[in-house]
Amino acid sequence: MFTPKRALTASALALLAAPVWAGAQVQAVTDLNLRAGPGPHHEIIGVISADGSVDLEGCLEESNWCKVAYDGADGWAYGEYLTGAVTEKFVPVVAKESPVKFNTVTYTTTETGEADAAMGALGGAITGGLIAGPAGVVAGAVAGSLAGEAAVPDEKVVTYVRSNATEPVYVQGEVVTGVMIPEEVELTAVPDSEYRYVYLNGLPVLVEADDRTVVYVVR
Repeated sequence: MFTPKRALTASALALLAAPVWAGAQVQAVTDLNLRAGPGPHHEIIGVISADGSVDLEGCLEESNWCKVAYDGADGWAYGEYLTGAVTEKFVPVVAKESPVKFNTVTYTTTETGEADAAMGALGGAITGGLIAGPAGVVAGAVAGSLAGEAAVPDEKVVTYVRSNATEPVYVQGEVVTGVMIPEEVELTAVPDSEYRYVYLNGLPVLVEADDRTVVYVVR
Protein backbone atom coordinates (compact mmCIF):
# COMPACT_ATOMS: atom_id res chain seq x y z
CA MET A 1 0.00 0.00 0.00
CA PHE A 2 1.25 3.49 -0.81
CA THR A 3 2.35 5.43 2.26
CA PRO A 4 2.34 9.25 2.09
CA LYS A 5 5.72 10.96 2.26
CA ARG A 6 6.58 12.52 5.58
CA ALA A 7 7.10 16.27 5.23
CA LEU A 8 9.36 18.04 7.71
CA THR A 9 8.60 21.73 8.20
CA ALA A 10 11.32 24.34 8.62
CA SER A 11 10.24 24.91 12.23
CA ALA A 12 10.40 21.21 12.99
CA LEU A 13 13.89 21.02 11.53
CA ALA A 14 14.99 23.88 13.72
CA LEU A 15 13.75 22.11 16.86
CA LEU A 16 15.40 18.75 16.19
CA ALA A 17 18.96 18.34 17.38
CA ALA A 18 19.22 14.64 16.43
CA PRO A 19 19.42 13.42 12.80
CA VAL A 20 16.00 14.20 11.34
CA TRP A 21 15.77 11.21 9.02
CA ALA A 22 16.32 8.61 11.71
CA GLY A 23 13.48 6.13 11.27
CA ALA A 24 11.73 8.31 8.70
CA GLN A 25 9.87 7.06 5.65
CA VAL A 26 11.42 8.00 2.31
CA GLN A 27 10.59 7.14 -1.28
CA ALA A 28 12.34 5.55 -4.23
CA VAL A 29 12.37 7.78 -7.31
CA THR A 30 12.52 4.81 -9.68
CA ASP A 31 12.42 1.01 -9.47
CA LEU A 32 15.33 0.32 -7.14
CA ASN A 33 17.05 -2.89 -6.09
CA LEU A 34 16.85 -3.98 -2.47
CA ARG A 35 20.12 -5.81 -1.77
CA ALA A 36 21.39 -8.09 0.97
CA GLY A 37 24.36 -5.79 1.61
CA PRO A 38 25.68 -2.31 0.80
CA GLY A 39 27.20 -2.74 -2.63
CA PRO A 40 26.46 -3.66 -6.26
CA HIS A 41 27.88 -7.19 -5.86
CA HIS A 42 25.40 -8.18 -3.14
CA GLU A 43 22.40 -10.38 -3.88
CA ILE A 44 19.20 -8.64 -5.00
CA ILE A 45 16.50 -9.68 -2.51
CA GLY A 46 13.69 -7.48 -3.83
CA VAL A 47 12.76 -4.44 -5.88
CA ILE A 48 11.47 -1.22 -4.36
CA SER A 49 8.83 0.12 -6.75
CA ALA A 50 8.99 3.65 -8.09
CA ASP A 51 7.36 5.92 -5.49
CA GLY A 52 7.45 3.02 -3.02
CA SER A 53 8.01 4.07 0.59
CA VAL A 54 10.71 2.52 2.76
CA ASP A 55 11.60 2.87 6.43
CA LEU A 56 15.08 4.36 6.66
CA GLU A 57 17.27 3.09 9.50
CA GLY A 58 20.39 4.96 8.42
CA CYS A 59 23.24 5.13 5.92
CA LEU A 60 26.91 4.23 5.94
CA GLU A 61 29.04 7.20 6.93
CA GLU A 62 31.40 7.00 3.94
CA SER A 63 29.10 5.43 1.36
CA ASN A 64 25.88 6.13 -0.54
CA TRP A 65 24.24 2.92 0.69
CA CYS A 66 21.41 3.00 3.24
CA LYS A 67 19.82 0.32 5.41
CA VAL A 68 16.06 0.18 4.86
CA ALA A 69 12.97 -1.94 5.40
CA TYR A 70 10.51 -2.50 2.55
CA ASP A 71 7.49 -4.77 2.25
CA GLY A 72 8.51 -6.84 5.25
CA ALA A 73 12.14 -7.27 4.19
CA ASP A 74 15.28 -5.63 5.59
CA GLY A 75 18.04 -4.74 3.14
CA TRP A 76 20.17 -2.04 1.57
CA ALA A 77 19.33 0.53 -1.12
CA TYR A 78 21.34 3.19 -2.92
CA GLY A 79 20.68 6.48 -1.12
CA GLU A 80 20.98 8.74 -4.16
CA TYR A 81 17.69 7.28 -5.44
CA LEU A 82 15.79 7.66 -2.17
CA THR A 83 14.17 11.02 -1.46
CA GLY A 84 12.48 12.67 1.48
CA ALA A 85 10.49 15.86 1.94
CA VAL A 86 11.95 18.96 3.53
CA THR A 87 9.28 21.70 3.67
CA GLU A 88 7.97 21.70 0.07
CA LYS A 89 11.14 20.39 -1.52
CA PHE A 90 12.11 16.76 -2.03
CA VAL A 91 15.81 15.96 -1.84
CA PRO A 92 17.89 12.78 -2.12
CA VAL A 93 18.75 11.08 1.17
CA VAL A 94 22.42 11.03 0.21
CA ALA A 95 23.48 14.22 -1.57
CA LYS A 96 25.85 17.12 -1.00
CA GLU A 97 22.98 19.58 -1.26
CA SER A 98 20.79 17.76 1.27
CA PRO A 99 19.94 20.14 4.15
CA VAL A 100 19.24 17.30 6.61
CA LYS A 101 21.16 14.55 8.31
CA PHE A 102 20.53 10.85 8.83
CA ASN A 103 21.63 8.17 11.26
CA THR A 104 24.85 6.42 10.41
CA VAL A 105 24.92 2.63 10.50
CA THR A 106 27.65 0.02 10.19
CA TYR A 107 27.90 -3.19 8.21
CA THR A 108 29.84 -6.33 9.04
CA THR A 109 30.51 -9.34 6.81
CA THR A 110 30.69 -11.90 9.63
CA GLU A 111 27.77 -13.95 8.34
CA THR A 112 27.90 -13.22 4.61
CA GLY A 113 31.60 -12.70 3.92
CA GLU A 114 32.12 -15.94 1.98
CA ALA A 115 29.04 -15.42 -0.19
CA ASP A 116 29.99 -11.79 -0.83
CA ALA A 117 33.50 -12.78 -1.86
CA ALA A 118 32.15 -15.39 -4.26
CA MET A 119 29.76 -12.94 -5.92
CA GLY A 120 32.45 -10.29 -6.15
CA ALA A 121 34.80 -12.73 -7.86
CA LEU A 122 32.25 -13.33 -10.63
CA GLY A 123 32.95 -9.96 -12.15
CA GLY A 124 36.33 -9.13 -10.71
CA ALA A 125 37.03 -5.86 -9.00
CA ILE A 126 34.43 -3.11 -8.90
CA THR A 127 35.50 -0.45 -11.35
CA GLY A 128 34.37 2.95 -12.53
CA GLY A 129 31.02 4.43 -11.65
CA LEU A 130 27.58 5.01 -13.14
CA ILE A 131 26.72 8.65 -13.80
CA ALA A 132 23.42 10.44 -14.26
CA GLY A 133 22.11 10.54 -17.80
CA PRO A 134 21.45 13.67 -19.86
CA ALA A 135 18.32 14.61 -17.93
CA GLY A 136 19.66 13.60 -14.52
CA VAL A 137 17.97 10.61 -12.92
CA VAL A 138 17.35 12.07 -9.48
CA ALA A 139 16.84 15.66 -10.61
CA GLY A 140 14.23 14.59 -13.14
CA ALA A 141 12.49 12.30 -10.69
CA VAL A 142 12.32 14.86 -7.90
CA ALA A 143 10.91 17.37 -10.39
CA GLY A 144 8.14 14.91 -11.19
CA SER A 145 9.26 13.17 -14.38
CA LEU A 146 11.38 10.05 -14.19
CA ALA A 147 14.42 10.30 -16.42
CA GLY A 148 15.35 7.39 -18.61
CA GLU A 149 11.99 5.61 -18.56
CA ALA A 150 11.39 3.76 -21.81
CA ALA A 151 8.78 1.51 -23.36
CA VAL A 152 9.20 -2.21 -22.79
CA PRO A 153 11.34 -3.59 -25.65
CA ASP A 154 10.27 -6.37 -27.98
CA GLU A 155 10.09 -9.71 -26.17
CA LYS A 156 12.53 -11.19 -28.69
CA VAL A 157 15.14 -8.68 -27.56
CA VAL A 158 14.58 -9.56 -23.91
CA THR A 159 14.72 -13.29 -24.69
CA TYR A 160 17.98 -12.89 -26.59
CA VAL A 161 19.61 -10.95 -23.77
CA ARG A 162 18.51 -13.52 -21.19
CA SER A 163 19.73 -16.40 -23.35
CA ASN A 164 23.11 -14.88 -24.20
CA ALA A 165 24.68 -13.85 -20.93
CA THR A 166 27.92 -11.91 -21.05
CA GLU A 167 30.64 -11.77 -18.41
CA PRO A 168 29.22 -9.81 -15.47
CA VAL A 169 30.61 -6.37 -14.72
CA TYR A 170 30.35 -4.46 -11.45
CA VAL A 171 30.58 -0.69 -11.17
CA GLN A 172 30.02 1.79 -8.37
CA GLY A 173 26.40 2.89 -7.99
CA GLU A 174 23.10 1.16 -8.71
CA VAL A 175 21.43 0.05 -11.92
CA VAL A 176 18.42 2.21 -12.84
CA THR A 177 17.11 3.56 -16.12
CA GLY A 178 18.68 6.85 -17.14
CA VAL A 179 22.23 6.29 -15.90
CA MET A 180 25.17 6.22 -18.31
CA ILE A 181 27.56 3.27 -18.59
CA PRO A 182 31.27 4.15 -18.21
CA GLU A 183 33.34 3.99 -21.40
CA GLU A 184 35.54 1.22 -20.01
CA VAL A 185 32.58 -1.18 -19.87
CA GLU A 186 32.19 -3.22 -23.07
CA LEU A 187 28.71 -3.38 -24.59
CA THR A 188 27.39 -6.24 -26.74
CA ALA A 189 25.12 -5.72 -29.75
CA VAL A 190 21.62 -7.23 -29.94
CA PRO A 191 21.09 -8.63 -33.50
CA ASP A 192 18.56 -6.71 -35.61
CA SER A 193 18.10 -4.13 -32.86
CA GLU A 194 19.28 -0.63 -32.00
CA TYR A 195 20.14 -1.79 -28.49
CA ARG A 196 23.37 -2.87 -26.84
CA TYR A 197 23.44 -4.80 -23.57
CA VAL A 198 25.65 -5.74 -20.65
CA TYR A 199 25.23 -7.80 -17.48
CA LEU A 200 25.78 -5.04 -14.95
CA ASN A 201 25.77 -5.33 -11.16
CA GLY A 202 23.93 -8.63 -11.33
CA LEU A 203 21.31 -7.68 -13.92
CA PRO A 204 21.15 -7.58 -17.74
CA VAL A 205 20.45 -4.05 -18.99
CA LEU A 206 19.62 -2.63 -22.41
CA VAL A 207 21.65 0.40 -23.45
CA GLU A 208 21.32 3.07 -26.14
CA ALA A 209 24.33 2.67 -28.41
CA ASP A 210 24.91 6.39 -29.05
CA ASP A 211 24.99 7.81 -25.53
CA ARG A 212 25.44 4.58 -23.47
CA THR A 213 22.32 5.32 -21.43
CA VAL A 214 20.47 2.47 -19.71
CA VAL A 215 16.95 2.36 -21.15
CA TYR A 216 15.65 -0.89 -19.67
CA VAL A 217 16.57 -3.20 -16.81
CA VAL A 218 15.73 -6.85 -17.51
CA ARG A 219 14.36 -8.37 -14.28
